[in-house]
Amino acid sequence: MNQTNKANAVILGLSIFLGLTSLGYLLGRAAVHFKEYERSVAVKGLSEREMPADIVIWPIVFTEAGNDLGALYKSIETAKKSIEGFLVSKGIEPAEISHSLPSITDKSAQQFSSGQKDEFRYTAVQTVTVYSSKVAKVRQAMNDLAELGKQGIAFKGGDYDNPTEYLFTGLNQIKPEMIQEATTKAREVALKFAEDSNSKLGKIKQASQGQFTIDPRDKNNPHIKKIRVVSTVEYYLSD
Repeated sequence: MNQTNKANAVILGLSIFLGLTSLGYLLGRAAVHFKEYERSVAVKGLSEREMPADIVIWPIVFTEAGNDLGALYKSIETAKKSIEGFLVSKGIEPAEISHSLPSITDKSAQQFSSGQKDEFRYTAVQTVTVYSSKVAKVRQAMNDLAELGKQGIAFKGGDYDNPTEYLFTGLNQIKPEMIQEATTKAREVALKFAEDSNSKLGKIKQASQGQFTIDPRDKNNPHIKKIRVVSTVEYYLSD
């Protein structure tokens, strides 16, 4: 091999060596950066609000009894009109009041009985329902319902099949603000974690928003709603 070929071979060998060295360095740096991006922290942020219910559904269940079916229906109608008049006098609109068909029970036609003759053959259950946005007025009417009891209307209390319901329908108006607050709180927690671990907080790796929950604030105040949402955010960390 002449001197020229030897020189070319040496140069080629050096070039390959330097190229492989550079490639190895770059790959090493890439691996370091990749590992850095694998470091992350997942945090949660909570947003809560207390809001008054804006809809109330109030079923008023009353009972009547008698031995004459025709007279019983008249009694039901009279009581129903008395209740509707009472509600209107309390500021509730007639359009916010509805009623179901009465449920009549004929005790003599029942398959199972105690064998004793009941005082009244027929019993009737009637429901008048208030669906209103005037929550405060309806709650006041609830407190004054004893006025009708003094007139001889028998109300069915503790009816688990017909509970009073309070609804909050303004969630869409407060959603954006609550999501922003939950995300901000999550970032505050992540920044504190990064500071304590001598790291820098990077971009968001992934995020998820929990479901909004609407529950009574407590059992004594079902008309006040507690609204909650939790956002989970995962951030990259770097040195």
